Amino acid sequence: MFSRLHHMQLAMPAGREDDARGFFVDVLGMTEIPKPPVLAARGGAWFRAGGVELHLGVEDDFRPARKGHPGILVEDLDEVVRRLAAAGQDTTWDTELPGFRRIYAADPFGNRLEFLQPHAS
Repeated sequence: MFSRLHHMQLAMPAGREDDARGFFVDVLGMTEIPKPPVLAARGGAWFRAGGVELHLGVEDDFRPARKGHPGILVEDLDEVVRRLAAAGQDTTWDTELPGFRRIYAADPFGNRLEFLQPHAS
């Protein structure tokens, strides 16, 4: 019935699109993709890398998602950690998911992000 996840949406405060670009493009290496004009008028920004697409939508009464989060599979978790550290971003290692190395981090708005890499076989 399902084929794959198309995108994940996170909320962000109004007027902070440049902060989103600075993090998702400059730090994580994603590419900003254009929003359809009718949706662009609402603010926010969309990003893509590999098979991952994240949409950030403006929420007037913004509160960061601190529990719910995207779980993003990566090829090189150490490189993600390096990029985050170079940008002054904190990461938290978690060893409780068998078969994976993983960290938690936050975007500039406090939304929780999970990055996972399968253990080498």
